[in-house]
Amino acid sequence: MKGVFSAPGDYIYFKSQVPLHKIPIGSKHWRYYDFGPKAVPPLICLPGITGTADVHYKQIMSLSMKGYRVISVDIPRVWNHQEWIQAFEKFLDAIDVHHVHLYGSSLGGFLAQLFAQHRPRRVRSLVLSNTYTETSSFKAAMPWAPIVSWAPSFLLKRYVLTGIRGGPHEPFIADSVDFVVSQVETLSKDDLASRLTLTVDAASVGALVLSDSLITIMDTSDYCAIPQQLKDQVSERYPGARRAYLKSGGDFPFLSRPDEVNLHLQLHLRRVGVEARPDLVQGPPKGSGGESSGEQDDESRDADDKAKDDRTDSAGPSTESGPLLLPESTESHDLDNQLLSNAEVLGASGEFLASILLLAFLISFLRHCTLTGINTGYLRAYWT
Repeated sequence: MKGVFSAPGDYIYFKSQVPLHKIPIGSKHWRYYDFGPKAVPPLICLPGITGTADVHYKQIMSLSMKGYRVISVDIPRVWNHQEWIQAFEKFLDAIDVHHVHLYGSSLGGFLAQLFAQHRPRRVRSLVLSNTYTETSSFKAAMPWAPIVSWAPSFLLKRYVLTGIRGGPHEPFIADSVDFVVSQVETLSKDDLASRLTLTVDAASVGALVLSDSLITIMDTSDYCAIPQQLKDQVSERYPGARRAYLKSGGDFPFLSRPDEVNLHLQLHLRRVGVEARPDLVQGPPKGSGGESSGEQDDESRDADDKAKDDRTDSAGPSTESGPLLLPESTESHDLDNQLLSNAEVLGASGEFLASILLLAFLISFLRHCTLTGINTGYLRAYWT
């Protein structure tokens, strides 16, 4: 993708008004937004493999003004599904939330189902969008998964972006793709490796205690990275669930079709008994109250920046005032510079094995694109 990404005006306003919280819980670092009346059971948004807490900013702004509490989280660095379940439960305990309604898309929807299966007392309802119930097909398509942690950041980012459909899009969908690509740029190598590992870690969703009547399936009908066969399995698993199909929206309807998505979320919350409290809605924080130190999320969260993040996290949820940091423009990095940088790292380490594994990764990656017929037009545009 060429050119400079310009952050949408409503996103800039959102960042100026809603604080980003950063808290360490054990060895996990959580980034999240929490907005709306605290007396209302929250809707927690879980992003897909390319998403961050920021991708659901349109849901936070709209639903919170109607009297609902919305929490949007980043998926922390966990390396298996059991670790995810334990980490998410500790997160809920840390923010003093006992019962939740989960909205997850893609990987986030799969993790939401797993949590509902293993912690049924805490999940009151589910909204599942463009998701799946098992990972075997992803594992088969990614034979190089054992060496994913060895791969450099730029290769992981480009592999993730191959899942986004190339070619022209209608304006709103194109804008949603641009926004998500800008968020992928903020993810570190470990973030991406962790999420890819969760995607291929062998697991399937078992029987849920939760009634189908408390589940809404919200899929787009045009296209998305999740194969239709896997989406059909979700519908077959929950035959009594409500359907909320969107005629279009691509992979990221929460950004490209926010009005429709927000309406379906509101209808779902009403149906499962969540009472909005518009009487408790307060105006957004004035002055710099919403400009927390957590707004550094627009900087790359690579290992080199970890020390800075730890200093801002040490005080718990971010509530301090600070200067408003507008989202940085994301200009495509020059591939030659990235290869040179990674070569210097490999040379400095002196680990011959690392270079061999990197070469194996490159060969496997290109072979995967060829055999699976992945449209790499978007990828080539991003590389050049």
